[in-house]
Amino acid sequence: MKIQQIRNATLRIEYAGKTFLTDPWLMGKGTMGTFRSLGNKFRCEPEKLDIPMPMTELPMPPEDVLRGVDAYICTHVHPDHIDMSPDGAIGGSLDKNIPVFVQSMEDAHAFVRSGFTEVTVMYENSEFEGVHLVKVPARHGTKIPCGPSCGVMLHHPAEKTLYLAGDTIWYDAVEKNIRTWNPGVIVVNACAAVLLDEGRLIMDDADVEKTVLAADGAPVVVSHMDAVAHATISRPEMKKRLTERGVWDKVIMPDDGETLTF
Repeated sequence: MKIQQIRNATLRIEYAGKTFLTDPWLMGKGTMGTFRSLGNKFRCEPEKLDIPMPMTELPMPPEDVLRGVDAYICTHVHPDHIDMSPDGAIGGSLDKNIPVFVQSMEDAHAFVRSGFTEVTVMYENSEFEGVHLVKVPARHGTKIPCGPSCGVMLHHPAEKTLYLAGDTIWYDAVEKNIRTWNPGVIVVNACAAVLLDEGRLIMDDADVEKTVLAADGAPVVVSHMDAVAHATISRPEMKKRLTERGVWDKVIMPDDGETLTF
């Protein structure tokens, strides 16, 4: 398999001869707006209210990101995981005829309303041309969930099982996912983004360490870095912290645009 880090949780994944694009947030730097412009739906620290997002540009033109994609995977419909228009439409730059896999009927309805023609809710044994896509639990907040989210297992006899942990903190279900599936590669979202009501939304360095210790030698890829205003750990800081924890040599933290092969 090949995993190309695009930006935030957006990944191009070549797996068993198919190309998947996950959480395709493709809008230009700063064009989503700020937490202040998003209104009261998401509350963050005052010093982060006026930082435009995405905080970085895509590492390549959007058409290059989209070229040759066979299917989309959207772990949850949040504005840093799928492009959103002011009128509520999502995925404006995407090909509406390409299949998309989502976590729930609610998310499926959002895609259908936006013109997508083939939307599948992932269950225990969803399949796309021989690749099994299995939704697994995730918890998107240390205080209260910032809405539902999920992880995804990709499985095919010719490949290592790939675990996309999604927007989740470390908790017992993540450990169970690893123990049950024994993935060969694990991708975690880990900038330790924080909202005031929900708490920390995704993994921090301590959670990454726990993932490494549970992974039984499988490489852990650190994603979802340096793109959102409410992040509390940058790439340099994550490297520093994981080095201090003695697990830096067990993780891979790709730059935007970088491709990993497993």
